Amino acid sequence: MTNPIPDARPAYRTALDWVGSLAAGVRPEQLSDPTPCDDYDVRTLLRHLVTTARRAVAIAEGGSALDIPTISTDVADHDLATAYAQEAKRALDAWSDDAMLAAEVTVPWGRITGGQAVWAYTSETLVHGWDLAVATGQPSEADPTVAEAVLVAARRAIPAEPRGGDVPFAPPVDPAPGAGPTERLANWTGRRR
Repeated sequence: MTNPIPDARPAYRTALDWVGSLAAGVRPEQLSDPTPCDDYDVRTLLRHLVTTARRAVAIAEGGSALDIPTISTDVADHDLATAYAQEAKRALDAWSDDAMLAAEVTVPWGRITGGQAVWAYTSETLVHGWDLAVATGQPSEADPTVAEAVLVAARRAIPAEPRGGDVPFAPPVDPAPGAGPTERLANWTGRRR
């Protein structure tokens, strides 16, 4: 008998709320600043965060996350924080049915349970939240209990090797002395300050 995975929805809510507060703290002059995620400046990262919430909704509703562009370009710069908050609420509402956790769903990398999908989107939210916080000079550690739990799950789900190709992460980075769990999670996905 296997142990069921813990319900990630409380952690997801905490991650979404943290990123929502970070998004609200972005100043207009920071939108073109680089982030630790090499592909994104702050503006593009915020647009991708809107997409991650939209994709979580699509998955919960039985749709395809791949039908939603990686970058949500339909949101004006001054509406990014509001759009993120709205999409985060939609994502939480979409996953409110307990039965969804055991259901098989389709994510961009295959078929998994809904519970696993929520853990994956919680991880993505925290990692990109760390990117956003570092880029904009905001507090870069989320709730440590949540970040530590997601780090444990990420280490099980994302192999250290190989990276690149089908595993869309850079090699893990050795954490700085005293790094908190959110930074260590970002390091596991190949991010560095």
